[in-house]
Amino acid sequence: MNILILGSGGREHALAWKISKSPKINKLFVAPGNAGTSKIAQNISLDPNDFKSVKKIIIDNNINYLIVGAEEQLVNGIHDYLLNCKDLKNLKIIGTKKEGAKLEGSKEFSKKFMNKYNIPTAKYSAFDKENFEKGVEFLEKLKPPYVLKADGLAGGKGVLIIDNIEEAKTSLKEMLNGKFGKASEKVVIEEFLDGIEVSVFILTDGKNYKILPEAKDYKRIGEKDTGLNTGGMGAISPVDFVDENFLRKIEEKIIKRTINGLQKEKIEYQGFLFFGLINVKNEPYVIEYNVRMGDPETEVVMPRIKSDLMDLLEGVANKNLNEKFLEFEKSAVSTVILVSEGYPLSYEKGKEIKGFENVKDSIIFHSGTKIEKGKIISKGGRVLAITSFGKDKNEALKKSYKNSEIIKFENKFYRKDIGFDI
Repeated sequence: MNILILGSGGREHALAWKISKSPKINKLFVAPGNAGTSKIAQNISLDPNDFKSVKKIIIDNNINYLIVGAEEQLVNGIHDYLLNCKDLKNLKIIGTKKEGAKLEGSKEFSKKFMNKYNIPTAKYSAFDKENFEKGVEFLEKLKPPYVLKADGLAGGKGVLIIDNIEEAKTSLKEMLNGKFGKASEKVVIEEFLDGIEVSVFILTDGKNYKILPEAKDYKRIGEKDTGLNTGGMGAISPVDFVDENFLRKIEEKIIKRTINGLQKEKIEYQGFLFFGLINVKNEPYVIEYNVRMGDPETEVVMPRIKSDLMDLLEGVANKNLNEKFLEFEKSAVSTVILVSEGYPLSYEKGKEIKGFENVKDSIIFHSGTKIEKGKIISKGGRVLAITSFGKDKNEALKKSYKNSEIIKFENKFYRKDIGFDI
C-alpha cells in the first residue's frame, strides 16, 4: 500500500514513524512534512488546504490511504471533496467528513451535541457581537475564573481563562471584535471546572472503536502552568489517575454516548477522535472534542502502541475495527517540547539545530523544522519533541530532559516541570 500523511508537525512525524514500521506499506509520503519525516518518508511540498494539489499527488503516486493529520483540512471538508472525485474511488481516507468535523470546528455545535446526548460537560452559553450585553450578564452570573472560548478554530490559542470579571468583559469584547479572526465571531462562555486534565483518544470506524493510550499534556508556556496557552509543551503516558474504574466511567458516560450520538445524527465518522477531559472529584467531564490526534500527545501515544497501526487503520476504512487487535507497551513514555524564543507569540525562526548525533535513549520527533543547504533549521514555534521510554514516568522524563540539553539551537526554551504535578 502507498500511504500519504497530510501535515507537517510532530503529530505527523509520530504517525509516520509508527506507520513506517508496518510490513503492509510499500511507499510512505508526507505532505508537506518536515526535516524529520524526510528521514523515513518522501516529503512532498504543498499547501494542505489546496485540495486540487492533494488530489494530484494522490493520483500521481497511486495513493491507497490518506491520513489527515490536522483539524483544519477536515473542517474545510477535504474528505467530502476527495470522496466526490470520481477518479479516486479506491482511495481510503482516515479522517472524518465535514459534518463530523464540526465537533471541533464549532464549540457551540459540540456543546449542543454533548447536552443532547447527556455527555457530562460544563454549563455554557454562546454569544455573538449583537448579544454582547447578554454575554456580560451571563459572565456576571458565574463565579471566577471565567472561561471564554472562540467558537471556531484558533490554532489552540482561542481559550482564555480569566480571574477578574472586568478583564473577562474586556476580553469578550475583544474576541467578538476579531481578536481571533473569524474564529471568535461567536464566543462560548463556560463555567470553570476545577480538576486535572487528561486526553483520551479513540480510533473508530463509526460503530466500533478502540481506546488508545491516554496522555496528559501541558499547554501553558510557563512552569507550574503559568503564562499563555500554547499548542503543548510536553506530555506523558500513562496517566496515574486513569485507573480501570475511571476509564470505565469515561467509556460508559462519554465514549459510548458520543458514538451513539454520531450514529443517531447520521454523521459518518471514520478516524481518530480526541476527548479533552477533566477529572472533577473522580468524575470525567468533556472540555472539548478534537477530530484528530493531539500534539504533543501523539508523540507519547504512538510509541505506546505495540500493534501494527496500519492494520488498525485498515479496520477503520473497512469498518471491521472490531476484528482488529490493539496492544499497548507497558512502559511509560514522556515528551518534552523544545520551542523557539518568543513562542507562542511572535517567535524566532531560521536557527540551526545541532547535537542530534549525540542523542541516546530518546526518539526525536520534528515539529517546526526544515532542511536548508544540508542543515536542519527551525521554522516553527514548537521545534522538536524529545520522546523517551522508561519503567515509569520519572525514568522516561530523566532521559527526555537529558537529551533536551544535548540538542542545541539559539534561544531554545522548554519547561522543566513536565509530569511533576501528578
